[in-house]
Amino acid sequence: MFTRQATLRCISIGSRADLEALVRVVDAHSLHPVIDRIFPFDDAKAAFTHYFEGAPVGKVVIRH
Repeated sequence: MFTRQATLRCISIGSRADLEALVRVVDAHSLHPVIDRIFPFDDAKAAFTHYFEGAPVGKVVIRH
């Protein structure tokens, strides 16, 4: 890590009980993510450009 000057960042994802509660709410209310645009795998570069420059509203999906 030191020779490559890598950065280690810790993240917190919550407890298992929190995840189970979230899954129950999503299931009970039939929630679905908002999809901004779907790109084929061959257009992955365009998908990243759209994401970083286009200010998408919702998820940008790359489909394989």
